[in-house]
Amino acid sequence: MSDLAAPPDVATELERHRTELTGYCYRMLGSLFEAEDAVQETMVRAWRAYDRFEGRSSLRSWLYRIATNVCLDALGGTGRRARPMDLASPGSAEGPLPGALPDAAWISPAPDGRVLPETGDPADVADRRESVRLAFVAALQHLAPRQRAVLILREVLAWKAAEVAELLDTTVASVNSALQRARATLAAAAPAAGDPAAPLDEEQRALLARYVAAFESYDLDALTSLLHEDATLSMPPYELWLLGPAEIRAWMAGHGIGCRGSRLLPVAANGMPGFAQYRPSADGGHEPWALQVIEISQGRITGLNSFLDTQRLFPLFGLPAHLEAGRP
Repeated sequence: MSDLAAPPDVATELERHRTELTGYCYRMLGSLFEAEDAVQETMVRAWRAYDRFEGRSSLRSWLYRIATNVCLDALGGTGRRARPMDLASPGSAEGPLPGALPDAAWISPAPDGRVLPETGDPADVADRRESVRLAFVAALQHLAPRQRAVLILREVLAWKAAEVAELLDTTVASVNSALQRARATLAAAAPAAGDPAAPLDEEQRALLARYVAAFESYDLDALTSLLHEDATLSMPPYELWLLGPAEIRAWMAGHGIGCRGSRLLPVAANGMPGFAQYRPSADGGHEPWALQVIEISQGRITGLNSFLDTQRLFPLFGLPAHLEAGRP
């Protein structure tokens, strides 16, 4: 079939599935940039092969089959993406900043709107949000690619074993065996528990308001009082990460002192709250510095994940490239 021969409503039907496919590919690949490329390739393959889609399965199942094959191809021979905490022991706030690692080393953040459905059953939506948390996506990277697909399809998307077996051209017994191994590996990776981030409750909103006030005023005593005793600070693309309020405070008072005077704009990333951080610039305004994703548990901040690739991340999140002086 030529591109022009497809029925006119095919593109509309395909687009209806883009967000959920992007969420699936993001969990598989650990990078939204790669996930969106994979989904685009899925759409192109589906468009070109539409005349061979005979309706023996739903269009949604057919698209997932294509997307899975695209992701498995992309994962062939590649190393797993990680968080700094997966690569090294915690460092010291007094030590030098190590060299940056390439983008392919890291789990990258994703805007909620690109990977999560806007509506649906509240329990299902909550499960989807949990399954794009940074810790969960990082834990998935410990799985072999086909195990990863099985676990996401069965545990996150609630597909039946027979449906997954058909999609992967294998047997139900093989699917169940892969799921059992995937569960064991995931349990060993032990993704950290955290509070549900959305919708935020009153206590969480108050905590984040105190965090913004403390960060923007650079009141380090107030800021560290909000941190859990095991709170972490990470800064991809650097593998250095810090553990505990004392180390985080020492970093912000030392190497991180350039963050004094920053402004924070709220964002929603990975089912969690976050902020776009703008540091003071020479013209009196503020320039992009980091995309922060905040992890919360039991009324305290447990993770400050600062992603420094603002050149790519800020446009992805629809953020301004500069804040003028005097902007609130």
